[in-house]
Amino acid sequence: MKEIRKILYPTDFSQGADEVLSYAISVAEKYGAKIDLLHVVHQIADMTNFYVPHMSFDVIEKEMEDAARANLEKVCSEKLEGKIAYSICIRKGIPYREIISASEEGGSDIIVMGTHGYTAIDHVLFGSTAEKVVRNSKVPVLTVRPKTV
Repeated sequence: MKEIRKILYPTDFSQGADEVLSYAISVAEKYGAKIDLLHVVHQIADMTNFYVPHMSFDVIEKEMEDAARANLEKVCSEKLEGKIAYSICIRKGIPYREIISASEEGGSDIIVMGTHGYTAIDHVLFGSTAEKVVRNSKVPVLTVRPKTV
């Protein structure tokens, strides 16, 4: 078995995310690994040809990125600071693709992620991000179904 030195923990901040992070922390503690925390901001569709008064999509995306960074920094200061090495990454795009890219580019040894973020109707329409990551990742994926969902 390959040593686990880097864990990718992608989060959408959904209910149960703390429970999934607890699994990532347990794995990190057991193997002395670093956790890379990732949030993917869904890229807003290109609507540059549409006129929407008083709305800048660049500003909206920036606000979403800033809010995600603030959430991740809060989580890290509460749960990881001084205990486990970590890094924070915010990416824009399609979540499953960005998770896979981040795992490959960052040299992750394992991805630890939750299985529920979408509502039932979203799952029917878009599929599960976790399912797509499991199917397409070259990196092993530990999926966690939180009890709180």
